[in-house]
Amino acid sequence: MASITFREVEGSSLKYWLLLAGFGLFVLFGALAWNTMHHHGHVITGMDNQIVWGLPHVFAVFLIVAASGALNVASIASVFNKPMYKPLAPLSAILALALMLGGLLVLVLDLGRSDRLIVAMTHFNFKSMFTWNVFLYSGFFGLVGIYLWTMLDKSVKTYSKAAGTAAFLWRLTLTTGTGSLFGFLVARELYGTAMLAPMFIIMSFAYGLAIYLMVLAAAYGWTGRPLGDVVVQRLRQLLAVFVAAVLYFVVVQHMTSLYFTKFHAVEAFILRDGGIFTQLFWWVQILIGCVVPLVILLSKLGQKRNWIMIACALIVVGGIAQMYVTIIGAQAYPLDMFPGLIERSSFYDGVVHSYTPSLPEVFLGLGGVAIALLVTTFAIKVLRLLPASLDDATVAKLEH
Repeated sequence: MASITFREVEGSSLKYWLLLAGFGLFVLFGALAWNTMHHHGHVITGMDNQIVWGLPHVFAVFLIVAASGALNVASIASVFNKPMYKPLAPLSAILALALMLGGLLVLVLDLGRSDRLIVAMTHFNFKSMFTWNVFLYSGFFGLVGIYLWTMLDKSVKTYSKAAGTAAFLWRLTLTTGTGSLFGFLVARELYGTAMLAPMFIIMSFAYGLAIYLMVLAAAYGWTGRPLGDVVVQRLRQLLAVFVAAVLYFVVVQHMTSLYFTKFHAVEAFILRDGGIFTQLFWWVQILIGCVVPLVILLSKLGQKRNWIMIACALIVVGGIAQMYVTIIGAQAYPLDMFPGLIERSSFYDGVVHSYTPSLPEVFLGLGGVAIALLVTTFAIKVLRLLPASLDDATVAKLEH
């Protein structure tokens, strides 16, 4: 790290201010969307008393999961002591904080009555994963903030490894908790499996690294700073491993469910008969989000930076589709109120529930993404997060 010089981005060009203005515009649209839903109620959204988690929750959970994964680069540097990753660590930490902020804001503003957050902050049910996640999210901000401080302030740099290790362990716990939110909900047949906890961890690795790679390439490309192929190719190889692991876990999850007769109906719904959910699963989550990126990253196309960025974008699109299928698809499938018995009533028994996202929901979700990018862009300008150069010669000195 002695040969690495960290510098702020000047951020005085017209393009920089236009970029901030563009993100700010989406933040404004998100705020207006929240105000509209807060004023009129969730009756104007596509949600109802059957599908209570809509598109904003898809964006929120995706951002929270990606935040944990974005910290992976910093964790490799400190916990596993890999010299090449150390110059990349500050950007990793700030991106993790920004993504977590965007995700939690969407989550809070989708409550319907946002002032009810006070109830969640003052009344705790420790039998609920929702309560535990309040502490996990708060602890994430605290530990990653301290970790970032140890990286930027030379007077406390000796504590960087300890802070990084604590943040690493905490984020694994956090992502396990996020997966367990769904894994502990046995009422929904697509949930209620221990597979979701480890699957959310590996999903976070893939989504977070894909976003990190795009932000890193954009930051260096738009500021004219050298970014060598060694860094990009190393991260490309790591991303391919994570995407392959996500695909593996998805296959294992569905193969495990297909082994048990009681899950055959819900598996048929997702894999064959679910309409939009089936299409999203096969065409977007599996093909666009996993198979195509793997082909790009593991072939000669992966030697070209533009194709790597395309693969990263496809992984993000596939990740959002995976969250949509996981969160909304599970709610759309009818509840099995009395397993093994047939019940009849006029209240949606055996009915697949429909859901169409409303415009306010779309803008609220995009507003969370815009907040994350706005915070990251501004932080790069005011903090010394980026090395002045990451060319191949500089990186080679770090590794020797």
